[in-house]
Amino acid sequence: MMNRTTPSGQEPRLLFAGLAGFYARAIPLSWVIVRLAAGVLLAIHGWGKIGRTAGPAQLLEKLPEAAVIGAQLTLALMVIEFIGGICISLGLFTRFFAAAAAIEMAVLTFYIYGGNGFGWLSRGYEFTLLWGLVLFAIALRGGGPWSLDRRIGREL
Repeated sequence: MMNRTTPSGQEPRLLFAGLAGFYARAIPLSWVIVRLAAGVLLAIHGWGKIGRTAGPAQLLEKLPEAAVIGAQLTLALMVIEFIGGICISLGLFTRFFAAAAAIEMAVLTFYIYGGNGFGWLSRGYEFTLLWGLVLFAIALRGGGPWSLDRRIGREL
């Protein structure tokens, strides 16, 4: 478990000391919840692209390289989102797929939606920025204690 000390080196005191037992049991679950939420939502998003390359291909037309490698790039994005989302949920190859998805979200944020402003309702980059940062955090942390990566004993 991570060290949760304050800058003075002391563990912060709980405002309600009676919650100490609950937090001791719940804290290990927090990373599983984050990983599951990100992975399942990413997989669902990828599932919607399977067999439907027109939508992603249109979006990727804003990238100069997409004209050359459009179909392969669309396929790669489907794998990153669908297969990667499942793997992130399970905590399998977590860092690899989370990093790949974070890079995808960075491209979407800065090249595709960046010119539309911040707000997602105006097709801005708010949503892709949030997901990119969450996925980047998952890539930095890895699968955590309750993951297949941990069970196997290897991580990327």
